[in-house]
Amino acid sequence: MQKVCVIGGSRYFGKLLVQRLLATGHQVTVINRGSTPAPAGAEHLVVDRNDEAALIAALGSRTFDAVVDQVCYTPLQAAIAARAFSGRTRRYVMTSTIEVYDPATAPLPTVPSGTPVPEEVVDPSTWLVAMDLPWHDAAYLEAHYAEGKRQAEAVFAQHHGFAFMALRSAHVLGGGAAEFTGRLAHYVEHVTRGTQITVHAKPLPTVFIHYEELADLLLWAATLTDVTGPLNACSDGPLDVYGLGAVVAAQAGRKAAYRSAAAGAPASPFSFDRHYAMSNARAKELGFSFSHITDWLPGAVAEALDAFADPAAPTA
Repeated sequence: MQKVCVIGGSRYFGKLLVQRLLATGHQVTVINRGSTPAPAGAEHLVVDRNDEAALIAALGSRTFDAVVDQVCYTPLQAAIAARAFSGRTRRYVMTSTIEVYDPATAPLPTVPSGTPVPEEVVDPSTWLVAMDLPWHDAAYLEAHYAEGKRQAEAVFAQHHGFAFMALRSAHVLGGGAAEFTGRLAHYVEHVTRGTQITVHAKPLPTVFIHYEELADLLLWAATLTDVTGPLNACSDGPLDVYGLGAVVAAQAGRKAAYRSAAAGAPASPFSFDRHYAMSNARAKELGFSFSHITDWLPGAVAEALDAFADPAAPTA
């Protein structure tokens, strides 16, 4: 049994992670602001992670084998957590994102199109941190989501107060109504209603992961390995928007219709005019086995179709 603290963990794959930690016999503490109760069997600390004094007070004398941070978006949040958990945990896992590799958001080394992007393209141990940017401004944070994640990773990687892993997740799908981003629902709605899906003229592939597989990987990262550094998390099988639309159309028994976005205009989710599909080679070499997207995407689309047909369906 290990003592694991999950910051966030109130919905989607974070909630599933907590359930799986409990099911495998670990002692779990969940930290959130109290809008959602922790699953039965978990200790619940109600505190705002942005309030350093309150967080330290809530933690009291508790120590942990690992912390899994599901909701760290800025270097300010990372710095608070780094100070609060120094001496309290031997390991810290931050859920990060494929967006850190987006070449539209930072000057990054060029990776040839079609070559899966490895972790070293963004090295958090050397990434510059700017605490004086307006990270408290919601609009600024939304517009600079990728940079916020990069700098949060950097704070932890450069802190040296515990072993640190940045688990960079691909686009997460599955779970039907629980999939709160609405991105898969976007395709389901357009295909079901026969309306056109807006895509780039030459959309490039991206990578995905099922929410259950991501929960499994987080469980492995927190309790079954001592691996540190950035780690990409994606199923095998890159897919572009036409491939995704084809799976949705097949499940719905309809045809997908498309139209090209005007130059510089926004397109549908998962339509990319730039390359940053991740490589999962490092995680495989370290012993984690990924599924292929064809193993689970039809089922995830079927769940999304059911949720679209019954919007009142439960999300848990």
